[in-house]
Amino acid sequence: MTSHPPTGHWPTELRLGSNGKGLKIVLDTGEEFEISAELLRFESPSAEVKGHGPGQEKLVFGKADVSITNLEPVGTYAIRLIFSDGHSTGIFTWDYLEKLGRQSDQLWQAYLNKLETAGLSR
Repeated sequence: MTSHPPTGHWPTELRLGSNGKGLKIVLDTGEEFEISAELLRFESPSAEVKGHGPGQEKLVFGKADVSITNLEPVGTYAIRLIFSDGHSTGIFTWDYLEKLGRQSDQLWQAYLNKLETAGLSR
């Protein structure tokens, strides 16, 4: 997982969007984020996606139709997302979800650029 300073913000609401195509997060600050299932899938903090160290990241592609089928709490600090393609090994901490919410536009554009460079599609 990418390192970033913890904020200490907690979600007061986590809700799956229509057909599991996204995740709505409301923080204790009142801020709200809606993150698409596809972005959550290609930014999964799992070793399968991020690798075990710098330079080992894998480009996830072909996930335009992926959805979230289940949320599982992990202690009081995170959730595990279960995706329709069977992926279930990423543990999404509250801080990581907040980061994804805040940076979703930039992460999405970077993803599209990587796909184009690699000649792959969503």
